[in-house]
Amino acid sequence: MQAVRQKPRRNGRCGGDHRTYKRSETKEEESMYISEVRNQAPKDPRGKLERMMYDTLEKLNIPYQQVDNDPAASMEECARIDEVIGTQIRKNVFLCNQKKTTFFLLVMPADKPLKHLNSAKSWAFPGCPLPPSEKMLEHLGTTPGSASVAGLLMDEDDYVQVIIDKEVAEAEWFGCNPGINTSHLKFKTKDLLQKFLPAIHHRARIVDL
Repeated sequence: MQAVRQKPRRNGRCGGDHRTYKRSETKEEESMYISEVRNQAPKDPRGKLERMMYDTLEKLNIPYQQVDNDPAASMEECARIDEVIGTQIRKNVFLCNQKKTTFFLLVMPADKPLKHLNSAKSWAFPGCPLPPSEKMLEHLGTTPGSASVAGLLMDEDDYVQVIIDKEVAEAEWFGCNPGINTSHLKFKTKDLLQKFLPAIHHRARIVDL
């Protein structure tokens, strides 16, 4: 294994912040840095939503593992994180109806194509569009590329309906980001469904996409 080195955070949210990153083993992945796995929240300053997520998990006594990483803007980059954290980071898609009055957070396997939405008429509206980015910020407290169940902490008025693919709901482990794509979490799926979502007044609809 190659040496561990320090690398500053790229997104500029916390100036002067340095974390320990592990260099990827292959030439193809050498630009992607991922920290050692932690079993507790980071000690350095974080954004409001990210900190809320850690605090909520700890308040609910939900054990979790956490890593920091270079910005993960694609599911391909998340796959590298999967290998380190030990579970698949799930795909999260923020959708709305045609009138943009009803919103959905769809959680599905990373490797399942979005074309499956066309057959999900039992819960969705035909041709569900992607809402404007300002709607994601308003209802989930985050921006495109960082949609996550963590954002439901900001949805105090329950505007967002949670739709979870059956394959995700039946898996032992759940992987997501804490509201920003420079960190990722792993915890039990049953804790998501039985503790986290009920505590924040959301109920998941399980669908077979």
